[in-house]
Amino acid sequence: MSLPQNNKVYTVSRLNREIRSLLEQGFASLELTGEISNFVAPASGHWYFSLKDEKAQIKAAMWRGNNRYCKYRPENGAQVQVKARVSVYEPRGDYQLIVEQMAPAGEGLLKQQFEALQMQLAAEGLFNSFHKKPLPQQINRIGVVTSATGAAIKDILSVLKRRAPQLEITIYPSLVQGKEAAAQIAEKIALADKRNEVDVLIVGRGGGSLEDLWCFNEEVVARAIFACTLPVISAVGHEIDTTISDYVADLRAPTPSAAAELVSPDSSELISYVKDRKQRLAIALKRTLYDEQQHVARLQQRLSLQHPRNQLMQQEQRVDELQQRLLRALQYQQQKQHHKVNVLEHALLKFHPEKRLSNAKAKLDRLTSTLYNTMAQHSASQQNQLALLAARLDSVSPLAVLSRGYSITQKNNHVVTSIADVKVGDTLVTQLADGQIHTQIKDIAKLK
Repeated sequence: MSLPQNNKVYTVSRLNREIRSLLEQGFASLELTGEISNFVAPASGHWYFSLKDEKAQIKAAMWRGNNRYCKYRPENGAQVQVKARVSVYEPRGDYQLIVEQMAPAGEGLLKQQFEALQMQLAAEGLFNSFHKKPLPQQINRIGVVTSATGAAIKDILSVLKRRAPQLEITIYPSLVQGKEAAAQIAEKIALADKRNEVDVLIVGRGGGSLEDLWCFNEEVVARAIFACTLPVISAVGHEIDTTISDYVADLRAPTPSAAAELVSPDSSELISYVKDRKQRLAIALKRTLYDEQQHVARLQQRLSLQHPRNQLMQQEQRVDELQQRLLRALQYQQQKQHHKVNVLEHALLKFHPEKRLSNAKAKLDRLTSTLYNTMAQHSASQQNQLALLAARLDSVSPLAVLSRGYSITQKNNHVVTSIADVKVGDTLVTQLADGQIHTQIKDIAKLK
């Protein structure tokens, strides 16, 4: 079976290179938060770690050119917010984050969520100017979605009482802070829209921290404002505060008091109209500026793809990886050689001359003792045998016979055993126990 012919056959390296190019162009810059784990800072100065949440994780690298400006020293288990781009480490085909900035998570997380939702809703067109509804030329009834006891409603009522006390005001009381506030605000906006009993709707509250104003950055509030058929004025916080509801609303007022002035007739109606247009223009310019900034960022990213620094960083990361593998291999070889030395030392101790001399000396002592014992036993045995032989010899000794009264007669050193051996005139020597007697034969008498 043969494979079908394909003019575009990829190598692995080419595939990884093209995937890297696609990821780096598609995710030129993003911000995200997560928990640091597996943090490593080798001698090269680069940082390698993983960024994870409760469901997933991704590898990340922060080059020394960026981390030297980081005032925060990361550690395992820390929650951080990073600005990064997505890339691929081509030798292993691992996709990873190239981190450019890092800071502890906290308010930064809220800002990240704010920017993420802002981009999402802007992409969906919720901020587009052609969706904005103009304020009615004649306003007689005003609805207000806010806290019934907060400073915002007091300021609004004070301004309306001073500028246009004839206006009808309907309050749709709601929480404007806390976890349940966003749902209540969205519910009251929908209620006012359903009743259709006012000409314009003010949604807002007084100033506070980013966390205090966060319910006006929730998606449910933004979509409720966008879906409302009534003209909606967002009046959240102070003039410097900006929320998602400001972008979605038909008009943004810098404060609740300013919102009351916008909806109340005044001799300076033309000025209010100009302010409204100015506000719209500012939002449009800000949106245009944001789009252009994103376009510039994408162009910079495409330019950076051609920069040798990226390849150099990839190679440095590869060097760091090989260095760590070499270090582990050296440690393994060192342990292996150390074990071998221990085995050889143990074997050497078994054949050490000192130990062999000690064993030989002990063996010599045992052999010497055995030799002495054997010699003593042999000597005693020989002495006993000698004594037995001496006794046996003594029993057959002629001297012993002589001592019992016997004698030996010799002629010319030959023992005379018969009278036939001598003749008259011979000289005989008689051996007694205590001496010899020399005699000369005068006569020979034979037994009859």
